[in-house]
Amino acid sequence: MSAAGATDAPEPNRRPDEIRAVPVRHPGRWVATALILLFGASLVRSIATNKQLEWHIIGQFLFDHRVLEGAVVTLELTAIAMAMGVVLGVVLAVMRLSPNPLVSGPSWLYIWFFRATPVLVQLLFWYNIAAIYPRISLGIPFVGVEFVHGSANTVITTFVAALLGLGLNEGAYMAEIVRAGIISVGEGQTDAAQSLGMSRLQIMRRIVLPQAMRVIIPPTGNETISMLKTSSLVSVIALSPPELLLATENIYAVNFRPIQLLIVASIWYAVMTSVLYVGQYYLERHYARGATRELALTPLQRVRMGLFSFRRREWS
Repeated sequence: MSAAGATDAPEPNRRPDEIRAVPVRHPGRWVATALILLFGASLVRSIATNKQLEWHIIGQFLFDHRVLEGAVVTLELTAIAMAMGVVLGVVLAVMRLSPNPLVSGPSWLYIWFFRATPVLVQLLFWYNIAAIYPRISLGIPFVGVEFVHGSANTVITTFVAALLGLGLNEGAYMAEIVRAGIISVGEGQTDAAQSLGMSRLQIMRRIVLPQAMRVIIPPTGNETISMLKTSSLVSVIALSPPELLLATENIYAVNFRPIQLLIVASIWYAVMTSVLYVGQYYLERHYARGATRELALTPLQRVRMGLFSFRRREWS
């Protein structure tokens, strides 16, 4: 038999008319992978061997008490500003959906104004509010009843100015997020609740908002992570006590190591952001119950399943 005949002979246990599946080759993927790995290794080597970075300085200030206190202030700013934003957002969203133009109009105007101006400008405005309102008073207008009053510099400290700038701005964005979640709930459920005699407030609290949370939570998590990093803008108003970025700026103003201290700040921002990522993941998973037939496994569950299957193969 010739060599050609031997090549054309059918393989054992295979019909002559059977089609053999040949995997598609992707040489471009291998080339791209090799280039990415090469670039990544080169970047890591450059950073690790660069003596100008002075990694011992970074390690020295990574757990400095001033940096840690700044990180705590950053977390406080983020938590309080987001709480203000969520409460304002819910109120403004409900007002925006009201059929009464005297209620929906001011809500639309508020959202438009705070989304139309930069948050940095708003921070500077509240920081310099004493220039146009030297005295601040809160109470019942036209009757002379005041609940809070005093000098603007005393009432609106740098910390209060930072909260007002961040929280009021966040309220405008949260209003649109909450409104999107509310209108994502079918109108039929509202009609059914109304037929049962429920009030508008009861429908919103018991029917609409619990279902809207599945749509509201993901962008709210993104806004929280963004707020954590946006809080660094308050360094321009010399916040006291200083937040993370300002704390590192105060340190490198003395030791003249700006890059090293900025790396320290970046490491702490990355750590806090990663913790928020994990919290957002589990919160989204909690509110996804009922929307899907079966929840996806968490990373920890996947690791446990992998270890269990590995041990079972070993025992067998």
